[in-house]
Amino acid sequence: MSTTVTEITVEGSPNLAALMVRPSRSTGSGPAVVLCHGFPSKQRPGIPNRTYQQFAERIAEAQGWTVLAVSMRGCGESDGDFSLLGWIDDVGRSIEHVLDDGCRGVWLVGSTTGGSVAILAAARDARVRGVAAMAPRADFDDWASDPKAFLQHCRNVGVIRSDNFPRSASAWNRELKQNRAVDAVKRLTDRPLLILHGINDRQVPYTEARHLAEQHPSAELRLIAGADHRIRHDPRAVAILLGWLEHQSAAQYV
Repeated sequence: MSTTVTEITVEGSPNLAALMVRPSRSTGSGPAVVLCHGFPSKQRPGIPNRTYQQFAERIAEAQGWTVLAVSMRGCGESDGDFSLLGWIDDVGRSIEHVLDDGCRGVWLVGSTTGGSVAILAAARDARVRGVAAMAPRADFDDWASDPKAFLQHCRNVGVIRSDNFPRSASAWNRELKQNRAVDAVKRLTDRPLLILHGINDRQVPYTEARHLAEQHPSAELRLIAGADHRIRHDPRAVAILLGWLEHQSAAQYV
C-alpha cells in the first residue's frame, strides 16, 4: 500500500491538500472512494486529511480500492475559507481528481457534516455511484438560524481566516438554507445509500438519519446502539461500511 501527499489545484479555486492511498493489490484502474470529513472543532483539532489517513488505509487495504482523503477549503493545509457551496465544489473537484487519475467509478464516504456534503455533491454529479453517510445532518437550519453566531464560530475554529470573507454574509448564509441533504437525497433514488448513525449521538439526533432514509426508496439505515457522534471510530460501524463497500464492489461487475 502506498500513501502519497497530493494537491488538488484548479485555476480560480483554493488549493486543496489531500492524501491518496493506493492498495498494494491494486491493478490500476479500479474503483475509488473520496472521504468527506466533518466540521472541525476546538475539541478535536488536527489536519483532516491526515486524521483520516488510518481510516483511508483501512478501506484501501480491505477493499483494494484507491482512497482520497481531502482537507476541504479552510481546513488544515488547504487554502480558502469555509462556505457550504465551496465544500460541495471541493468534493466535486476531488471526484474529478480520482477519475482523471484513472480510477473506474467513485463512491463517497462522508462523516458528520461531510456525510451531508457527500449527499449534496452526489446529487449534483451522476458519476458518483453510491454514498455512505455516517452521522449526517438532514439540514443546516440551526446554523442558518443565527448567522452571526455561526460566522463567529467559523472564525473561532479557523475555517474562516480572511477578514473580508464572506463578501456577503446574507448570501453565505443563504447557502446553508438552500442546500439541504434531506432534499438532495431524493435525487439519489437510483443509487445505493448507506446511512450509519449512533443512538447516543448528542450533536445530531439519530432521528435525522431516519428522516434522510425516508426520502430514499432503498436506503440502508443502520442505527448503532451506544455509538455517539464520532461513529467512524466505532468498529461496528466500520465493519458495516466495509461490508457495504464489498457489496458495491461485487455489484459493479454484475
